[in-house]
Amino acid sequence: MKIVRVETFLVPPRWLFCRIETDEGVVGWGEPVVEGRAEVVRAAVDVLAEYLVGQDPLHIEDHWQVLTKGGFYRGGPVLSSAVAGIDQALWDIAGKTYGAPVHALLGGPVRDSVRVYAWVGGDEPARLGEEITEQVEAGFTAVKMNAAGRTPALTTPAGTAAVVERVAAAREALGPDRDVAVDFHGRFSPAGARRVLHEIAPLHPLFAEEPLLPEHGHLMAGLVEASTVPIATGERLYGRAEFLPALTAGIAVAQPDLSHAGGISEVHRIASLADTYGAQLAPHCPLGPIALAASLQIAFCTPNFLIQEQSRGIHYNKDADLLSYLVDTEPFRFVAGQARRTDLPGLGIAVDETAVRAADRSGHAWRNPVWRHADGSFAEW
Repeated sequence: MKIVRVETFLVPPRWLFCRIETDEGVVGWGEPVVEGRAEVVRAAVDVLAEYLVGQDPLHIEDHWQVLTKGGFYRGGPVLSSAVAGIDQALWDIAGKTYGAPVHALLGGPVRDSVRVYAWVGGDEPARLGEEITEQVEAGFTAVKMNAAGRTPALTTPAGTAAVVERVAAAREALGPDRDVAVDFHGRFSPAGARRVLHEIAPLHPLFAEEPLLPEHGHLMAGLVEASTVPIATGERLYGRAEFLPALTAGIAVAQPDLSHAGGISEVHRIASLADTYGAQLAPHCPLGPIALAASLQIAFCTPNFLIQEQSRGIHYNKDADLLSYLVDTEPFRFVAGQARRTDLPGLGIAVDETAVRAADRSGHAWRNPVWRHADGSFAEW
C-alpha cells in the first residue's frame, strides 16, 4: 500500500483538516493546525507531503522520525502541528487497514469511558452560575473557566477578589462533588499567579491551567512548591523534551495537544513520561472533531489519564461546531459527562468529506485578538 495523495482543507471556524489517500482506497484524516496560523501549517503539510507520497502509510514510526528530524531545523509549533495531523491520519489508516481502533493498536483499552469537561466563560459571576447549571443539567461533572481577562503584571486587590468571586460562583453552582478547572492562560506574572493561586486554593480547583507562560518554565518548580492547587500545563509544549522540565518541576497534570505535540505517536510517549513523575494526562483540545477523536483514542489506552477537553459550545465556534463535519455524531454523544468507548476502526469517526470540501471553498482567516492594557502596552491573550 502506498500514499498517493495528501490534501488539506481550511474549514470554519478555525480548523485545518488533512486527508491522506492510499492506492488501495484507504483514507485517513488528521487535524494539523495552529490556531490563528492555519495557513502556515497548511504550507508545512504541503512540504512534508513531498516525502510522504509514494511511501507505505503503515510505517508510522519511521515517518514520524523522518518528518520531525529529517530537516536540520526542527521543532516549533508549526512543524510539530503539521506532523501531528499527518500522524493522526496515518494512525487512522492503520486502524482501518487492520480493522481495529487506534487504542487497540497502542496496547488495548484500560477504561470503558472517558470523562470530559465543558467550557464556560467565567467573565461574569451571575452568568457563570447559569452556564454551569446548564452544563450540569446536560450531565457534565466538570467545567473549565478563565481566571481573568486582561491582567496586569501584579493584580490589584480588586482584581484578585474578582478571580476569587468567579471561582467561588463556580464552586457554589457545582457543589462539592463536581469539578472546576481554572485556566490562567499565561496571563499572570509569576508573582501574580502565586498570589491568586493562594486565594483560590480553599475552593479546591481540579487544576490551575498554564499559570505561567512557557518561557517562564524555569520558575515552575517554585510555583508548584508555593501552592496546594494542582498545576497543569502543556498546550504550548510540543514534545517530550519540552515536557521534561515541567514534569521535573512537579506539575500534576500534563496537557499536550494532539494537534500540536507531534500527534498520537508523541503524545502516547508523553503520557508514559508523565506517568514516571506521577502526573496525570488531560489533553488540550478546544479544536475540531478529528483532534478530539485522536485525543479519545489516547485516553482509552492511557492508565494515567485524568479528563478530556472538548469544544462543544465553546465561544470560538461561530460558523461551525464539533459535529458539523461528521457523518455520524454518535461517537461524541456524551452521557453523564462521559464519552463511551467504541470498537470503530481507526480514529472511530466518519468525516463528511462533502461537507469538508464545501467548507474549504470559503475557508477562514481566524486570528486571535491582540489585547492591550489601558496604557497601550501589549497584554497577554
